[in-house]
Amino acid sequence: MIKTHTLGFPRMGAQRELKFALERHWRGEIDAATLEATGRALRQRHWAQQREAGLAFVAVGDFAYYDHVANHVQLFGCEPARFGFSGDEPALARYFTMARGVAAEAGAGCNDTACTRAHHGSASLEMTKWFDTNYHYLVPEFNAATRFTLHAQRLLAEVDEALALGHGVKPVLIGPVSFLWLGKSHEAGFDRLSLLGALLPVYADLLKRLAARGVQWVQVDEPVLGLDLPPAWQQALREAYEALKTADVSLLLATYFSPLQENLPLACALPVAGLHVDAVRAAGELQAVLDTLPAGRELSIGIVDGRNIWRTDLDAALGVLRPALERRGGRLWLAPSCSLLHVPLSLREDAALDAELRSWLAGATEKLDELRTLRTALSQGDAAVRAALFAARSATHGRAHSPRVHNRAVAERIAALPADADRRGAAFPRRQALQRARFKLPAFPTTTIGSFPQTPQIRAARAAFKRKELSAEAYRDAMAQEIALAVREQEALGIDVLVHGEAERNDMVEYFGEQLDGFAFTANGWVQSYGSRCVKPPVLFGDVSRPKPMTVDWTVYAQSLTPRPMKGMLTGPITILQWSFVRDDQPRDATALQIALAIRDEVVDLEQAGIGIVQIDEPAIREGLPLRRALWKPYLDWAARAFRVSASGVGDATQIHTHMCYSEFNDILPEIAAMDADVITIETSRSGMELLRGFGDFRYPNEIGPGVYDIHSPRVPGHDEMLALLRKAAAVIPPEHLWVNPDCGLKTRDWPETRAALRGMVAAAQAMRQR
Repeated sequence: MIKTHTLGFPRMGAQRELKFALERHWRGEIDAATLEATGRALRQRHWAQQREAGLAFVAVGDFAYYDHVANHVQLFGCEPARFGFSGDEPALARYFTMARGVAAEAGAGCNDTACTRAHHGSASLEMTKWFDTNYHYLVPEFNAATRFTLHAQRLLAEVDEALALGHGVKPVLIGPVSFLWLGKSHEAGFDRLSLLGALLPVYADLLKRLAARGVQWVQVDEPVLGLDLPPAWQQALREAYEALKTADVSLLLATYFSPLQENLPLACALPVAGLHVDAVRAAGELQAVLDTLPAGRELSIGIVDGRNIWRTDLDAALGVLRPALERRGGRLWLAPSCSLLHVPLSLREDAALDAELRSWLAGATEKLDELRTLRTALSQGDAAVRAALFAARSATHGRAHSPRVHNRAVAERIAALPADADRRGAAFPRRQALQRARFKLPAFPTTTIGSFPQTPQIRAARAAFKRKELSAEAYRDAMAQEIALAVREQEALGIDVLVHGEAERNDMVEYFGEQLDGFAFTANGWVQSYGSRCVKPPVLFGDVSRPKPMTVDWTVYAQSLTPRPMKGMLTGPITILQWSFVRDDQPRDATALQIALAIRDEVVDLEQAGIGIVQIDEPAIREGLPLRRALWKPYLDWAARAFRVSASGVGDATQIHTHMCYSEFNDILPEIAAMDADVITIETSRSGMELLRGFGDFRYPNEIGPGVYDIHSPRVPGHDEMLALLRKAAAVIPPEHLWVNPDCGLKTRDWPETRAALRGMVAAAQAMRQR
């Protein structure tokens, strides 16, 4: 029998209903019950869509009000003790406290610093990337005192909710080994794997309770099977599933994002009822899985790409599935490669796309339709879905041969690129001397990462301009006023190197993609990044070039308002690549180089316009690493080269900054140094400057700005807290190489928070200078 299912589904809703409900709740405008009602309505709508697509089960437990990993922290009762929860607080309030570093009791937001300190003095859970995606998860914290207790009320209520609606239900859980792997311990010498024995009985209890409700299948995600696992962790997987094999439910073990490689025999041998494999990222392993998986186990093939928005080549997919179906004796499960959390809900009717482009794309609901077509073709023959197969063939052929995809001028430029196009004129020490003589900055110079609050007035003006209710001239005037405000605020605060605030920008990738050839944009192709934060990734469908300058006018205007240095703000080639839905018809390094040349042109134009400092943000460098270490060097070589190409068209007295956030950098520090940025700013506050220690041990040669406060939380840290972090930084990095800045851009914060935090940041820098 052929079954279709999904590993997870987008949460936000077609109109981002969850985002807006969350933000209203955090502002105290709606209570928890109203927020919960929004969540319930979304779950039910999404389950109905899954059933209408013919799925055998709906996914339950993939919904989250902030993050599915944080859900599991509460599910297993391991909220960190540092938050000081008594247990009497509402679960949702504790959840948002862990996520945001601020209490949100009884539906009331609290942005006041005194209120925050009164409730707790702890920062929120650390945030980092979910494997190699642009989704951010909240990192569980473990230590020797960690205890696990089951708190399954929310999950079980959602299961009951789906069952009451008549759905077949497949709960989705992060597996015990992956859950421990994803966490972190700050306790010296503590091995979080030692907690496995205490965690497994809680899992077993949960599975028992699900079985009591009539649940037959539970999906258990173990994406760590696609990583280079130490032997102890491989053994932990054996122990875990040996302990759970007596559960009265059938376990579907799910892996995704990476080939199994040496873990393939282990994955196939674990005592579970079924195995899901990613046949998009690991297409070459399917035959080995078919040869190794015992005949009595169910096999789920992730044949539709859950990470990208290109329409599936259904003929090619059927060519893979038909032999597999025969090998499996007519029993096969079909699914997306991973959760559909990473793609927009739907692109079928997106008004911003022309008919040709739209025909090449598929959102989550369209991908479910593709699964239905594949299942029908396998079970009833191609004739039963002739129209759907014809449409897919036409789209695949049209995209491959469209003149919109290929640009001869781009190919000729790359072919003629000099070998030294990625090298600055002088080594860093010489550049540093020239730049210090030019800018005459104080010790511990202060700056920000780029953006300032995107106020309701800014958003309203942008929306009115897009609706053509505001003229281009009026829109420019409105943005110029906001830029002037940002400059005045920074001067009043005493910041040394200013930014223009990016009032005119909707998103750090979308803004540039809208001005580059080779990109298209959706009207509603939103994807969750973290919490309520959604992004609308560009669709990078063709060769990339820059028709005209993108940022020069705004930056030159901002510089005209102040004698202080003004940074030009750009997004780097790897981040544009990584945060777009990227074409899959050529190697990613070729696309990255095309983007790098477009950014290079902008950097050169900024320099020629008199801008002496240019920041090229690359927060996605670490995120783009292949999950297998053996593939790191080739990726890092071309990624660092693409950055250098973008930055190396200027003179030595022009200072190049870059910014990276929320990633572990210590294992790729030589490659970060090879990018040769004059100044790098990084996120370090949530980790208490832990990330910086590696830069010190490595003796990072250029200048560095460790973030001294977390901008993802409304919590405003005190001056003393930032000063303590700076002192820790100065203990590992030469003080003359240190800059002072927030963790990231400030677009999601409001002005009162921003002023208060930056005032404390400047005071901390001044205190360091006095030392």
